[in-house]
Amino acid sequence: MTVYDYNATLINGKEISLKQFAGKVLLIVNTASKCGFTPQYEQLQTIYERYKNDGFLVLGFPCNQFMTQEPGDELEIDSFCRLNYGVTFPMFAKVNVFGEDAHPLFKYLAHEAPGMMGLKGIKWNFTKFLINRDGKVVARFSPKTKPFDIEKEITKLL
Repeated sequence: MTVYDYNATLINGKEISLKQFAGKVLLIVNTASKCGFTPQYEQLQTIYERYKNDGFLVLGFPCNQFMTQEPGDELEIDSFCRLNYGVTFPMFAKVNVFGEDAHPLFKYLAHEAPGMMGLKGIKWNFTKFLINRDGKVVARFSPKTKPFDIEKEITKLL
């Protein structure tokens, strides 16, 4: 299995196969608009712009499971990200990232790259998963890890 075996719904409601990202280095992030880590959107956008021509993409997946920090609908989320942080990387419809109703992609990511002490759950917004060009998970980063702090790992895969 790889991330390319999954489908997801873009923020505009269109379902896509992640196969369309085959051959790219991906940073998959569960996001929220009202979180203490929300300013990370700025660094995510900067890194995306810096390396998009080298085959790098950030994929943002809004999630409202953590203290209802993503209460808006997709239109509100999309507007917030564009207006406040200039986000142009692909954003997806809201998903659950843990529990029975977790999106299959996030079940896969959590299984492939457990967190601290081997825990498979995703504990907060802005957990980041780095994916190589073959669609395999190579690293997981905590919400506290700023995108600029993982730039070296990203460039190694490009």
